[in-house]
Amino acid sequence: MERDSNTYLSILKRYWGYDSFRGVQQEIVESIGSGHDTLGLMPTGGGKSVTFQVPALAMEGVCIVITPLIALMKDQVLNLRRRGIKATAIYSGLSRDEVIVRLENAIFGGVKLLYVSPERLESELFLAKLRHINVSFITVDEAHCICQWGYDFRPAYLNIANIRKLLPHKPVLALTATATPQVIDDIQKQLQFAAPRVFRMSFERKNLTYIVRQTEDKRRELLHILSRVGGSAIVYVRSRQHCKEIAELLNDNGQSATFYHAGLENKDKDERQQAWRDDKTRIMVATNAFGMGIDKPDVRIVIHADCPDSIEAYFQEAGRAGRDGQRAYAVLLYNKGDNVKLNKRIADNYPEKDYIRKVYNSLAYFFQLAVGSGYNKTFEFNLVRFCQVYHFFPIQAEAALRLLTRAGYIEYMEEEESTDRVHFTLGRDELYRLEGNRPEEDKVIVAMLRIYGGLFVDYVIINLDLIGEHTGLKRHEVYIVLKSLNDKHILHFIPSRRTPHIHYTQRREDSAHLHFPRAVYEDRKRQYTKRIQAILAYAEKEGICRSRLLLAYFGERSTKDCGQCDACKAIGKQERKDARQKIMELLADGKQHDISELWSVSMPSPIVDKALAELLDEEDLYYIEGRIGLPKAF
Repeated sequence: MERDSNTYLSILKRYWGYDSFRGVQQEIVESIGSGHDTLGLMPTGGGKSVTFQVPALAMEGVCIVITPLIALMKDQVLNLRRRGIKATAIYSGLSRDEVIVRLENAIFGGVKLLYVSPERLESELFLAKLRHINVSFITVDEAHCICQWGYDFRPAYLNIANIRKLLPHKPVLALTATATPQVIDDIQKQLQFAAPRVFRMSFERKNLTYIVRQTEDKRRELLHILSRVGGSAIVYVRSRQHCKEIAELLNDNGQSATFYHAGLENKDKDERQQAWRDDKTRIMVATNAFGMGIDKPDVRIVIHADCPDSIEAYFQEAGRAGRDGQRAYAVLLYNKGDNVKLNKRIADNYPEKDYIRKVYNSLAYFFQLAVGSGYNKTFEFNLVRFCQVYHFFPIQAEAALRLLTRAGYIEYMEEEESTDRVHFTLGRDELYRLEGNRPEEDKVIVAMLRIYGGLFVDYVIINLDLIGEHTGLKRHEVYIVLKSLNDKHILHFIPSRRTPHIHYTQRREDSAHLHFPRAVYEDRKRQYTKRIQAILAYAEKEGICRSRLLLAYFGERSTKDCGQCDACKAIGKQERKDARQKIMELLADGKQHDISELWSVSMPSPIVDKALAELLDEEDLYYIEGRIGLPKAF
């Protein structure tokens, strides 16, 4: 059933307080609301979530939202609930009973938006329940992840096409902030669009000034920039070690900084992220693990101390600055060392095939698997130990494991998260007689006893967010309380940890028989090389507007320079210099000239006006009653 635009506007006003949509939001909302497969291209901060949340409320049934980020799921669900909207999420760490309850709520009308990870689409339980859910439409966030030629391909996204077979008449809304023309076509193909239908919001960010700073001393330049530009900041680096070093450098020089990377404990991530959000810490130094789904609108500057390996990654990360619409800066620090490092990444990410075969053989020795064995077996995997034993460098070895995964021989699950578990060491009676606990400790104990059974018998999987909802505590506060109760020997708390796994999808082959299709190796290597070349061209080109370079990469034609990037400023400076020279040549005869004679200077009048103003300010010439000349002419 089609709905008129007033229905959507009334929902927007009621729940979000806005009188009108922005950009292409309304076109996307009306398209998916009319049952059309739809692709929305919107830059970071463009308001993607509204395009599926509004029609979800207008339509009968449940909107399934597929997104790869647990943090984003939790954040959006919390914000929706605060607005009085029925939303829930299913992600790793929930018990089977919790998953069933949330799915049952969706079946019986207690949910309007159901967030799931792409990996969940493989779950038999989820698929069985999905058949009974009245689905309104499917939203695929970060849709570029489905494209094998994209910069952030994730194999789990390919499962979305299988959901379409279960729900053949339900439309799909795909959303992304980073897509080249090739990726746009592939998204629609992979998601089996009934017909092409794309709505684009310009990727131009008029309030964001792009700057490339060529420097041999990046640390000195970083300190200089951060001392000149105030406000909240993000500094992106490539490695975890560099992350920590830069944060220490900034703190040693009077700048308030912390750091964030994938290797930190969840509680540390939460605490640091919250301190930065609350402006208790000014600067977040981070790897690319930080930022997705982080809605902090007042970031004034994003600095890339290390050059990323694609325009897509740079554009997305830089776009986290200035989402409040106020002036902000995106700065890339660059030198020739970056060129060398980026080109080395090609060899690191696509090692020679004989090297990949060697890694495959060593893996079998590591797990003591004979040729012909190992099918469907899963092993915990310690990459560092593996590399130490067989003398591999971790970066190349990990790349080989990913290529073996794409070729279908194994599944390398890099960071499968185990769950938080608790077992009460005190008996129930001893627990009730306990005195001297802090109020928050008692709250957590009571909440767990109400939510979970069997805590006195064995270890039980718990959900820190769910306990937080029952106690009013934040996730990291629940974690701290559980650690305290563990230290008091009231319970034993085993925090979640990330443990990589190797799963053999085929019996172990003789490595000589391993086959790597072109689509797995040569084609992907070629695409990766093109992305490296594109970001190098962006960093090294001079005299071309940075904004225009970025927009052109995403297939958007722009006829105007931004006028504020380093390239535009350099162009203006040179043009003013040329105009000054021509003015001085005109006046070189030492006579007075009528101001109208400047019209003969063959340059744009705004440039001539600025050059003239500079010369007058510097008293290199004079202007009296409509006539100009050198000082000696008057």
